Amino acid sequence: MDISMASMLQSQSQIITQVSTAVLNMNLDTVEGMGDSLVKMMEQSVNPNVGQNIDIKI
Repeated sequence: MDISMASMLQSQSQIITQVSTAVLNMNLDTVEGMGDSLVKMMEQSVNPNVGQNIDIKI
């Protein structure tokens, strides 16, 4: 294998690594956002007065 081919393969490998890292970073941001939403939802569900009374008219 000549040097130009090795250089091209190394460059492609670096690009693939950079793209994979960027995709994983985006995925991490999404998961963190979902986690924050879940924490907020759980904090709201802790209110002990919510759901104790039901108004029903027949």
